[in-house]
Amino acid sequence: MQEKKIHHIIVGSIATNCWIYPLDNDGACAVIDPGEEGSRIIARLDQLKLFPRYILLTHGHFDHIGAVSALAAEYGKRRMGACKIAIHGADTEWEGMPPPDIVLAEGDAIGPFTVLHLPGHTPGSIGLWDKKAGILFSGDTLFCGAYGRTDFPGGNEAQIFASLKRLFALDSGIQVYPGHGPATSIGREAARGMVD
Repeated sequence: MQEKKIHHIIVGSIATNCWIYPLDNDGACAVIDPGEEGSRIIARLDQLKLFPRYILLTHGHFDHIGAVSALAAEYGKRRMGACKIAIHGADTEWEGMPPPDIVLAEGDAIGPFTVLHLPGHTPGSIGLWDKKAGILFSGDTLFCGAYGRTDFPGGNEAQIFASLKRLFALDSGIQVYPGHGPATSIGREAARGMVD
C-alpha cells in the first residue's frame, strides 16, 4: 500500500478531527471536515505549504462544517476557483452549510477517493476511501470502539448498522480515520462484534 502523510488538527468544542490529506507533489491537499477554528486550519496549511483543492465533508453536522466558509473565502482569494466544497446530496440542506461546488453520490471518484454512502448518522453520511493507500475517512459512522449516534434528526439505527456491516466486509488492513477520537482499522473494529 502507498504511504501517505496525513496531518491532523482537533478543532472545536467537541474535539472534531480535521484531516489534511496531501494529493500530489505540488502542494494540493484535501481538507476533510474543517469543523471550526478556520484560522488555525489556515495557519497549519500555511505551515505545511499546502493549499486545499477540495474541502470534503463526511456529513453536514455543525461540528464538521463550521470552518468551511472561512477556508473557501481564504483560498478563493488566494487561488481563484481552486477550492471546491463537496458533500453528499442528502446533507446539502443542513443549517449553516454553504452551497457545495460538488454534490457527491455513492461510487463517485473525487481526488484519490471513492465515495461510500454510509447513511445512519445522517442521511448523507459518507466514507472517503483511498483504495490505493488503504485509507478510509469514516466521519461519524465508525469510531475506534464505537459508532455514530442515531438520535439526532435524520439518524437511523437500522441504516447505521447496515453501513457498519458494509465497512466490516472491506479489507481488514484498511486504516480508518474517524470524525472523533483516535485512528483504528477495519479489522480491529470488525473484531469488536458491534454488529451481528
